[in-house]
Amino acid sequence: MKHKILPLVLFVAVCLQLTSCNNDDDMSVETVAVTVPVIKSKSEFRNSITIGDAQPTNSDGKIYVYTDLLFYIAQNSGIHIFNNQNPASPVNLAFIQLDGVNDISVKNNILYADNYMDLVVFDISDLSNIQLVNTEEDMLPHYATFPNDILYYQGNLYPASEDEFVAGYTTVQMTREEVESNVNIYDWSTDVFLELFDGAVLSNEVGVGGSYAKFQIFNNALYTISDYSLLTFDITNYNSITQVSETWMNAWFGGELETTFIRKDYMFIGATNGMHIVGLQDEFNPAYTSSFLHATGCDPVVVEETTAYITVRGGNSCGAIEDQVNVIDVSDISSPVEYSTYFLSSPYGLGVKDNVLYVCNDNGINVFNAANPSSLVLENTYNVNSKDVIPLESHLISVGENVIHQYNYTSNFGLELIGTVQF
Repeated sequence: MKHKILPLVLFVAVCLQLTSCNNDDDMSVETVAVTVPVIKSKSEFRNSITIGDAQPTNSDGKIYVYTDLLFYIAQNSGIHIFNNQNPASPVNLAFIQLDGVNDISVKNNILYADNYMDLVVFDISDLSNIQLVNTEEDMLPHYATFPNDILYYQGNLYPASEDEFVAGYTTVQMTREEVESNVNIYDWSTDVFLELFDGAVLSNEVGVGGSYAKFQIFNNALYTISDYSLLTFDITNYNSITQVSETWMNAWFGGELETTFIRKDYMFIGATNGMHIVGLQDEFNPAYTSSFLHATGCDPVVVEETTAYITVRGGNSCGAIEDQVNVIDVSDISSPVEYSTYFLSSPYGLGVKDNVLYVCNDNGINVFNAANPSSLVLENTYNVNSKDVIPLESHLISVGENVIHQYNYTSNFGLELIGTVQF
C-alpha cells in the first residue's frame, strides 16, 4: 500500500508544478487592455488646422444642416461639407481639418466650432475659399471623455507643460505580467485609482443639429455646456467673442449635462439625471426654470409644441435605469410632468415632427405615432445603422457609424429611402 501512495504523491506534485508553470506562461502571454492618456501640444493642434478639398473619413460623427448644406462632424477629425440640394446625391465639397472638433453651429454663413478648448470661427460664404477668421484660445471647457468598461489605467502620463493637455485616451494591450509588475498601472476598481482620478426650428440664418448637439445659437448668443453649467457667449461680433454668463442648474443633483435643444425662447438640456429647462428671454443671461428628474441614464431631449421627448439609456457608464422613452408635458414650463413611458431597448438619438416621433436604437429607426402623448404607438421600424436623426420640413436625415441616410416622408408613418452617403 505504501508503494502505491508514493508514486501518487509524486504524480500530484509534478502536476502542481506543471500547473504553476502553465500559469506563469499564461501571465507572460495573456494580454489585457490598458487605458493610456493621449498627451497633445496646444501649439501643434492649433497649427494643424487646414481647409481643403473633400476627404474620406472613418470617424464616428454628428450631422448638422444649414440651408442646402449638410455637415458631417467627424469626431476629433474634422468637418465634411456637402451640397445637399439633391439629397439623392449629395456632393462632397470641402473638408476642414480640426483635430478637436465635436460640435458646430452656423449663423449667417459664419461657422462656429470647438477645437478642444478653443472656439474657432470660419467664414463659409464662399465654399471654394473658406476662411478661418478667428480663434478664441482656451475659451471652452475641454474634458477628455474617459472610455467605458476599462479595468487598468496607466497613471504616470500627464502634461509636462502648460502647452500640453490630455486630448483623449487610447487602449493598448499588455501582458498581465507587465501590468502586475508596473507600479504606474492602476486597477480601475481600487480606491487608490479612484482617488487619483477624482479631482429646433430651421430658419434661413441659423442651422440645426441633431439631438446630441451641445452647441446652439439664439439671436446673438452662442451656448455650450460644461459638465454642470450652461456657458453663454456674445457673438454679435464674431471677430471678438466674449463669455458673458454661466448658468448653473439649480436642481442638477449630481447629473452631468449632455445635450441641448432650443424650442422658441427656452432651452431644454438633457442630463444624466433628467431634463433641465432654461429661459432665454434675456439671451445673454439664461435663467434656470425647472427640471424633470429620473434615475441616472444617458438622455438627449427634443421638444414639439408643449411636449418633450427624452430617450433614457442605461448600462455601461449611463446608469442602471431601464431603457425607455419618457414623454413629458411642458405646457407649464415651471413644472414639467410625465405623460407616459415607453420601454425601448438601447435608445439613442431622436427627433419629432408633426406628432411623429423618430427614435434610433440598435434595431434602427423606430417611427411612433405621438398624437396622444399619453400612449405612444410604434408604427414602423426600419432596420438601418442609425444613432441620430434630424426631421426637416422636406425630409428626414439619419446618421449612423460612418453613414448618412436620407428619407422622404410617406403615408402611414412611412419612410422612403432617397439616398445614402457611406464613408
